[in-house]
Amino acid sequence: MSTLNLKAFLDLKVERYNQPGFIKNDPIVIPHRFSKKQDVEIAGFFAAVLAWGQRITIINKCNELFATMDNAPHDFILNHREAELKRFENFKHRTFNATDTLYFIHFFKTYYSRHESLESAFLPDGKSKGMEDNLKHFHNLFFDLPDAPQRTRKHIATPARKSACKRLNMYLRWMVRSDDCGVDFGLWKKLKPSELICPCDLHVDRVARKLHLINRKQTDWLTALELTEKLREFDPEDPVKYDFALFGLGIEEKF
Repeated sequence: MSTLNLKAFLDLKVERYNQPGFIKNDPIVIPHRFSKKQDVEIAGFFAAVLAWGQRITIINKCNELFATMDNAPHDFILNHREAELKRFENFKHRTFNATDTLYFIHFFKTYYSRHESLESAFLPDGKSKGMEDNLKHFHNLFFDLPDAPQRTRKHIATPARKSACKRLNMYLRWMVRSDDCGVDFGLWKKLKPSELICPCDLHVDRVARKLHLINRKQTDWLTALELTEKLREFDPEDPVKYDFALFGLGIEEKF
Protein backbone atom coordinates (compact mmCIF):
# COMPACT_ATOMS: atom_id res chain seq x y z
CA MET A 1 0.00 0.00 0.00
CA SER A 2 1.43 3.41 -0.96
CA THR A 3 1.93 6.08 1.70
CA LEU A 4 -0.93 8.12 0.24
CA ASN A 5 -3.30 5.15 0.18
CA LEU A 6 -2.27 4.10 3.70
CA LYS A 7 -2.98 7.60 5.02
CA ALA A 8 -6.42 7.58 3.36
CA PHE A 9 -7.14 4.11 4.78
CA LEU A 10 -6.11 5.11 8.31
CA ASP A 11 -7.96 8.43 8.13
CA LEU A 12 -11.17 6.50 7.42
CA LYS A 13 -10.54 4.26 10.42
CA VAL A 14 -9.87 7.28 12.66
CA GLU A 15 -13.21 8.70 11.57
CA ARG A 16 -14.90 5.39 12.37
CA TYR A 17 -13.42 4.86 15.84
CA ASN A 18 -12.81 8.41 17.14
CA GLN A 19 -16.45 8.89 18.10
CA PRO A 20 -18.58 8.54 21.25
CA GLY A 21 -19.55 4.94 20.55
CA PHE A 22 -15.92 4.00 21.21
CA ILE A 23 -16.13 5.20 24.81
CA LYS A 24 -18.51 2.72 26.44
CA ASN A 25 -16.28 -0.34 25.99
CA ASP A 26 -12.95 1.38 26.66
CA PRO A 27 -11.27 2.39 29.96
CA ILE A 28 -11.69 6.04 28.91
CA VAL A 29 -15.31 5.60 29.99
CA ILE A 30 -14.07 5.95 33.60
CA PRO A 31 -12.85 9.57 33.47
CA HIS A 32 -15.89 10.41 31.31
CA ARG A 33 -18.05 9.71 34.34
CA PHE A 34 -16.65 12.83 36.03
CA SER A 35 -16.86 16.53 35.21
CA LYS A 36 -14.51 18.21 37.73
CA LYS A 37 -11.10 18.65 36.13
CA GLN A 38 -9.14 17.04 38.97
CA ASP A 39 -11.56 14.10 39.14
CA VAL A 40 -11.07 13.53 35.42
CA GLU A 41 -7.27 13.65 35.85
CA ILE A 42 -7.22 11.23 38.79
CA ALA A 43 -9.83 8.84 37.36
CA GLY A 44 -8.04 8.84 34.02
CA PHE A 45 -4.70 8.15 35.64
CA PHE A 46 -5.96 5.15 37.61
CA ALA A 47 -7.87 3.84 34.57
CA ALA A 48 -4.76 4.07 32.40
CA VAL A 49 -2.48 2.44 34.97
CA LEU A 50 -4.96 -0.40 35.55
CA ALA A 51 -5.49 -0.90 31.82
CA TRP A 52 -4.30 -4.41 31.29
CA GLY A 53 -6.42 -7.50 30.80
CA GLN A 54 -10.02 -7.63 29.58
CA ARG A 55 -11.49 -4.16 29.08
CA ILE A 56 -14.70 -5.03 30.94
CA THR A 57 -12.65 -6.18 33.94
CA ILE A 58 -10.60 -2.96 33.90
CA ILE A 59 -13.78 -0.88 33.85
CA ASN A 60 -15.35 -2.91 36.68
CA LYS A 61 -12.24 -2.65 38.87
CA CYS A 62 -12.08 1.11 38.31
CA ASN A 63 -15.74 1.46 39.24
CA GLU A 64 -15.02 -0.53 42.40
CA LEU A 65 -12.06 1.71 43.24
CA PHE A 66 -13.92 5.00 42.77
CA ALA A 67 -16.98 3.76 44.66
CA THR A 68 -14.55 3.25 47.54
CA MET A 69 -13.64 6.96 47.13
CA ASP A 70 -17.34 7.91 47.30
CA ASN A 71 -17.15 8.69 43.56
CA ALA A 72 -15.40 11.94 44.36
CA PRO A 73 -11.69 11.07 44.02
CA HIS A 74 -10.21 14.57 44.33
CA ASP A 75 -12.22 15.42 47.42
CA PHE A 76 -11.58 12.02 48.99
CA ILE A 77 -7.85 12.18 48.33
CA LEU A 78 -7.49 15.65 49.85
CA ASN A 79 -9.86 15.23 52.81
CA HIS A 80 -9.98 11.56 53.82
CA ARG A 81 -9.35 10.46 57.38
CA GLU A 82 -6.66 7.90 58.05
CA ALA A 83 -9.22 5.31 59.13
CA GLU A 84 -10.95 5.55 55.75
CA LEU A 85 -7.87 4.15 54.03
CA LYS A 86 -8.73 0.73 55.47
CA ARG A 87 -11.36 0.49 52.73
CA PHE A 88 -8.58 -0.24 50.23
CA GLU A 89 -7.00 -3.17 52.08
CA ASN A 90 -8.61 -5.73 49.76
CA PHE A 91 -8.39 -3.82 46.49
CA LYS A 92 -6.46 -5.70 43.83
CA HIS A 93 -6.19 -5.82 40.04
CA ARG A 94 -3.64 -8.21 38.61
CA THR A 95 -0.39 -7.28 40.39
CA PHE A 96 -1.69 -3.86 41.49
CA ASN A 97 -2.62 -4.18 45.15
CA ALA A 98 -3.48 -2.19 48.28
CA THR A 99 0.14 -1.09 48.83
CA ASP A 100 0.18 0.47 45.37
CA THR A 101 -3.26 2.04 45.77
CA LEU A 102 -2.35 3.65 49.08
CA TYR A 103 0.87 5.08 47.69
CA PHE A 104 -0.99 6.53 44.69
CA ILE A 105 -3.45 8.18 47.10
CA HIS A 106 -0.56 9.49 49.21
CA PHE A 107 1.19 10.93 46.16
CA PHE A 108 -1.98 12.59 44.90
CA LYS A 109 -2.77 14.06 48.33
CA THR A 110 0.72 15.57 48.52
CA TYR A 111 0.63 16.75 44.92
CA TYR A 112 -2.87 18.25 44.81
CA SER A 113 -2.26 20.04 48.10
CA ARG A 114 0.24 22.16 46.12
CA HIS A 115 -0.95 22.07 42.50
CA GLU A 116 -4.20 22.62 40.66
CA SER A 117 -3.54 20.21 37.79
CA LEU A 118 -1.53 17.04 37.22
CA GLU A 119 -0.25 18.52 33.95
CA SER A 120 2.48 20.32 35.90
CA ALA A 121 3.90 16.95 36.96
CA PHE A 122 4.80 16.25 33.32
CA LEU A 123 6.52 19.63 32.82
CA PRO A 124 10.14 19.83 34.00
CA ASP A 125 10.76 23.44 35.14
CA GLY A 126 7.23 24.31 34.11
CA LYS A 127 7.54 23.61 30.40
CA SER A 128 7.73 20.66 28.04
CA LYS A 129 11.21 19.40 27.21
CA GLY A 130 10.14 16.64 24.84
CA MET A 131 8.11 13.61 25.82
CA GLU A 132 11.06 11.44 26.81
CA ASP A 133 12.28 13.99 29.36
CA ASN A 134 8.72 14.78 30.43
CA LEU A 135 8.02 11.13 31.25
CA LYS A 136 11.33 10.68 33.05
CA HIS A 137 10.57 13.79 35.10
CA PHE A 138 7.11 12.49 36.01
CA HIS A 139 8.47 9.12 37.11
CA ASN A 140 11.10 10.75 39.32
CA LEU A 141 8.54 13.11 40.83
CA PHE A 142 6.01 10.36 41.45
CA PHE A 143 8.49 8.33 43.47
CA ASP A 144 10.13 11.27 45.23
CA LEU A 145 8.24 10.76 48.49
CA PRO A 146 10.32 9.09 51.21
CA ASP A 147 7.96 6.13 51.71
CA ALA A 148 7.64 5.17 48.02
CA PRO A 149 7.41 1.35 47.90
CA GLN A 150 9.90 -0.31 45.58
CA ARG A 151 7.21 -2.70 44.33
CA THR A 152 5.04 0.17 43.07
CA ARG A 153 7.69 1.38 40.60
CA LYS A 154 6.76 -1.35 38.14
CA HIS A 155 3.35 0.29 37.68
CA ILE A 156 4.74 3.61 36.41
CA ALA A 157 6.86 3.15 33.32
CA THR A 158 9.74 5.37 32.23
CA PRO A 159 11.83 5.67 29.06
CA ALA A 160 14.83 5.40 31.36
CA ARG A 161 14.01 1.67 31.57
CA LYS A 162 13.43 1.58 27.78
CA SER A 163 9.73 0.96 28.33
CA ALA A 164 7.29 1.88 25.54
CA CYS A 165 5.27 3.61 28.33
CA LYS A 166 2.00 2.50 26.75
CA ARG A 167 -0.29 3.39 29.65
CA LEU A 168 1.21 6.82 30.31
CA ASN A 169 1.15 7.67 26.61
CA MET A 170 -2.49 6.60 26.48
CA TYR A 171 -3.27 8.77 29.51
CA LEU A 172 -1.52 11.75 27.92
CA ARG A 173 -3.53 11.22 24.74
CA TRP A 174 -6.72 11.43 26.79
CA MET A 175 -5.65 14.60 28.61
CA VAL A 176 -3.95 16.49 25.74
CA ARG A 177 -5.68 15.68 22.44
CA SER A 178 -8.46 18.08 21.60
CA ASP A 179 -10.98 17.74 18.79
CA ASP A 180 -14.76 17.92 18.43
CA CYS A 181 -15.30 14.16 18.58
CA GLY A 182 -15.93 13.90 22.33
CA VAL A 183 -13.55 11.04 23.13
CA ASP A 184 -10.31 12.65 24.33
CA PHE A 185 -10.61 15.51 26.83
CA GLY A 186 -8.12 18.17 25.72
CA LEU A 187 -7.86 19.43 29.31
CA TRP A 188 -4.15 20.25 29.16
CA LYS A 189 -2.81 23.10 27.05
CA LYS A 190 0.92 23.31 27.84
CA LEU A 191 1.57 19.91 26.32
CA LYS A 192 0.80 19.80 22.60
CA PRO A 193 -0.81 16.97 20.57
CA SER A 194 2.17 17.13 18.20
CA GLU A 195 4.45 16.02 21.08
CA LEU A 196 2.46 12.92 22.02
CA ILE A 197 3.83 9.41 21.51
CA CYS A 198 1.53 6.68 20.22
CA PRO A 199 0.53 4.13 22.90
CA CYS A 200 2.07 0.90 21.68
CA ASP A 201 -0.09 -1.90 23.06
CA LEU A 202 -0.40 -5.46 21.77
CA HIS A 203 -3.10 -4.62 19.19
CA VAL A 204 -1.50 -1.40 17.95
CA ASP A 205 1.90 -3.08 17.72
CA ARG A 206 0.55 -6.03 15.71
CA VAL A 207 -1.43 -3.91 13.25
CA ALA A 208 1.40 -1.38 12.83
CA ARG A 209 3.78 -4.20 11.91
CA LYS A 210 1.33 -5.63 9.37
CA LEU A 211 1.11 -2.17 7.79
CA HIS A 212 4.93 -1.83 7.83
CA LEU A 213 4.84 1.17 10.17
CA ILE A 214 7.31 -0.55 12.52
CA ASN A 215 10.55 -2.31 11.56
CA ARG A 216 12.11 -2.65 15.01
CA LYS A 217 11.84 -6.23 16.28
CA GLN A 218 11.22 -5.61 19.97
CA THR A 219 8.57 -3.34 21.46
CA ASP A 220 10.18 -0.65 23.59
CA TRP A 221 10.56 3.12 23.81
CA LEU A 222 12.43 3.31 20.50
CA THR A 223 9.63 1.33 18.85
CA ALA A 224 7.05 3.80 20.12
CA LEU A 225 9.17 6.64 18.72
CA GLU A 226 9.56 4.84 15.39
CA LEU A 227 5.82 4.33 15.06
CA THR A 228 5.04 7.92 16.03
CA GLU A 229 7.51 9.29 13.50
CA LYS A 230 5.75 7.32 10.77
CA LEU A 231 2.37 8.62 11.92
CA ARG A 232 3.71 12.19 11.87
CA GLU A 233 4.15 11.76 8.13
CA PHE A 234 0.36 11.50 7.93
CA ASP A 235 -0.43 14.29 10.41
CA PRO A 236 2.48 16.16 12.05
CA GLU A 237 0.19 18.15 14.34
CA ASP A 238 -1.83 15.21 15.67
CA PRO A 239 -0.05 11.91 14.93
CA VAL A 240 -1.58 10.03 17.85
CA LYS A 241 -5.10 10.29 16.45
CA TYR A 242 -4.09 7.19 14.48
CA ASP A 243 -4.08 5.26 17.74
CA PHE A 244 -7.84 4.99 17.17
CA ALA A 245 -7.32 3.47 13.73
CA LEU A 246 -4.65 0.97 14.76
CA PHE A 247 -6.42 -0.08 17.96
CA GLY A 248 -9.80 -0.33 16.24
CA LEU A 249 -8.37 -2.42 13.42
CA GLY A 250 -6.74 -4.72 15.97
CA ILE A 251 -9.46 -5.25 18.54
CA GLU A 252 -12.68 -4.65 16.57
CA GLU A 253 -11.72 -5.89 13.09
CA LYS A 254 -9.10 -8.48 14.11
CA PHE A 255 -6.89 -7.08 11.32
